[in-house]
Amino acid sequence: MKKFKYSLVTLACLNASLVVAATTAEKDIERISVYEKQNQVVMSSGLATKSDMSLMETPAPVVIIDRELIESQGVDSLQELVRNVSGLTQAGNNYGIGDNLVIRGLDANYTYDGMYGGAGLGNTFNPTRSLTNVESVEVLKGPATGLYGIGSAGGVINLIEKKPEFEEKHKISAELGQWDSYSLAFDSTNAITDDLAYRVMAKTASSDGFRDLKEDRDEIYTSLKYILSDKQDIMLSAAYIKDSIAVDSIGHPIRIYNAETANGLTAGEVTGADLVNDPSGNGVQLTAAQQTQLADSLSSTDGLTPYDFGTNGIISPMADDNEGEELRFKLTHNYFITDDLFLNQQLQYRNYTSSFARQTGAFNYVYSTRDGIINNDPRAPLVEDGVLYPFAARRQEYRQVEADEKSWQYFLDLRYDFMLGDVDNELLVNANYEDRDIRFKQYSIYDADKVIYDSEGNVLYQGTLPYIYDMRSPNWPTGSFDDYDPLKTSDYNKKVQAWGLGIQHVGYITEQLTTRVGVAYNRIKQTYEHYGVDERYSSSRAEPTPEANTSDSGLTYNLGATYQPTENFSVFINHAKGRTAYSVLGSVAGTEADREDSESISNDLGFRFKAFDDQLLASLVVFESARTNLEYTNPLYEAGVSGPDVVESYYDGEEQTKGVELDLNAHLNEQWKVNVNGVYQDARDKSNPNSSSYDTRQKGVPYVTASTWVTYYADMFNLPEAVNISGGVTFVDNRSTNSSSFSIPDGYVPSYTVYDAAVSYTTDKWHMQLNLNNLFNKKYYSKAMFLGGMPGEERNAKLSFSYTL
Repeated sequence: MKKFKYSLVTLACLNASLVVAATTAEKDIERISVYEKQNQVVMSSGLATKSDMSLMETPAPVVIIDRELIESQGVDSLQELVRNVSGLTQAGNNYGIGDNLVIRGLDANYTYDGMYGGAGLGNTFNPTRSLTNVESVEVLKGPATGLYGIGSAGGVINLIEKKPEFEEKHKISAELGQWDSYSLAFDSTNAITDDLAYRVMAKTASSDGFRDLKEDRDEIYTSLKYILSDKQDIMLSAAYIKDSIAVDSIGHPIRIYNAETANGLTAGEVTGADLVNDPSGNGVQLTAAQQTQLADSLSSTDGLTPYDFGTNGIISPMADDNEGEELRFKLTHNYFITDDLFLNQQLQYRNYTSSFARQTGAFNYVYSTRDGIINNDPRAPLVEDGVLYPFAARRQEYRQVEADEKSWQYFLDLRYDFMLGDVDNELLVNANYEDRDIRFKQYSIYDADKVIYDSEGNVLYQGTLPYIYDMRSPNWPTGSFDDYDPLKTSDYNKKVQAWGLGIQHVGYITEQLTTRVGVAYNRIKQTYEHYGVDERYSSSRAEPTPEANTSDSGLTYNLGATYQPTENFSVFINHAKGRTAYSVLGSVAGTEADREDSESISNDLGFRFKAFDDQLLASLVVFESARTNLEYTNPLYEAGVSGPDVVESYYDGEEQTKGVELDLNAHLNEQWKVNVNGVYQDARDKSNPNSSSYDTRQKGVPYVTASTWVTYYADMFNLPEAVNISGGVTFVDNRSTNSSSFSIPDGYVPSYTVYDAAVSYTTDKWHMQLNLNNLFNKKYYSKAMFLGGMPGEERNAKLSFSYTL
């Protein structure tokens, strides 16, 4: 057979690396494990599938980014790594906080060596993840509940962290860049004794940031690895990250102009005479002069694309940076019970806190219909004392947040390799448990558009923030957040507990056929306690409520097979089902006690091709992925009126994405290395069939993205080592903002193409690198915001140095 026995104690494992150096000469053997440092070559599937399969044999869509590519692009955060994976994009409705990435238009899970690293929980418990201590990154697309516990529908972004080594190595690194950016880092690893090794990494970084979006970050990572015997080792690791990141939750907004209200005329075609008042006499009534003034303020792209402020933006000085603090402890145990039986256990504690005050809202209403009325106040142009302010920003809200998430997670994986007849087999039995405890408080202040009445029509609250009369040159509020009579709008504790048992079988049936079958039972329990909010904000939720809980359980599975008719070509199919809590942050009420968890489905048909003596690997995957069991309101339900046979909500909505993706990595020869990826995807929102946005594009998800990065190793100037010259291009298609309720149903963030370059030189001791980003100083929007776009960075440079002691 082509495939020899894939034992965890042989050197035959393609997807792992040396983890155990023997304590004595007679025990001087090497052991291989998918749970340790891995992905030395592009051909290995890595920890993503917890199997020894090569990528050519893997019946699952997996993309691996190695450290060499990360370093050549000079990237420091997960945000900057998006360009290297097909189908991995920025999410829509991003408020400028955290990573907020999606895979195939669906939420993603973040893990470190397979352990929870903060899920996509909105814009609060979602840090911007650094690559300081990351060796490589694996992306497993589609649900993976059986391997990683409760998970998001899009897939898993798994960051492989650096580990202690028994060979002495010390490195000092520094970076200098635009906007007074700098960093200083230290990485040290060595053996303390024959059995004990350590690793310490520390980094401090600061930047004034493009558009004054400042960022400061301090990180320290420590780990100790102890070899108990030639069969066992344990590792204790800890991480502490403290950062402060300025928040731009608006970016450049789209001016709210609806062509349908103006008889189909675009903003570039309309005249003052076309901006008629509501014939019923309701809404804001403009004079003929004001109608002309409003029409003259419009450009052809208003109502469609963001208004360009240049390097300015609606970033209030009263907003506070997102202050995040993360602490992680992890204990890892590897035990080679026999040559063919391996046990891995991981126990992790994680605590993440964040606090910030951010501005949201600040919408510029120009001309639209609301509730059937043209320019229905307050969603209308601002007119005060007879003066029209066409660039005014209304309906402002500032939110002050305090959040704390504590989590425990335990994983046990027991793997047995065996022969059955002439068939090689891998049998993985796993168990997992996790507990998340989330404490959340939020306070809000508003402008005068926010008015709250009691049951008799008396005003309980009216916002006192000043309107922004011209968003191009804002008149900001003065004083502090507390000066504006804040309302407590959220105060709750949410707990999510989950456990699961799973089994996965990989069979190398023949030289051509490999199968992967997994099934898991998973149970999720949620409890929610509401502590009460300001009665002026919501009298129905003002008082505390008793703790409520709900639980659900079910099976998840994955079914896959790969057929490899030739050594260099394979085709695979994969079908997977996953499940997660329907809303990790959402409330739980008694009526929801029997609600099913959110589920997900993924189908893949993939083709892989390798060449150049295994130095090129390409994959082409046709896929369909969906998140299911989503809630929407029954339009026939009326509280206190409907009978028991009329349900309040349905739970059969879904988000669905179909597409095709390409990933190629190649080290063609001594001089050339290439990374290419691209995707066409159609991500649809089918969560509510009663909504006007039903079956429309998912916000922020482009139809097409494509990227390439090429490195040439050039012998120049008679230098002893080659000079590495790299260049890349990234294309991102337009992204929908899809806001029918805000009268910009055709709003979008334009497509863009950006070029980058780098040059580096490395010796045994020194490494020097210059990265030039956005070479042609392209103006573009890097991601879609709630009703606009986040401006991408202008042309910038970064110079990096490192010295290995």
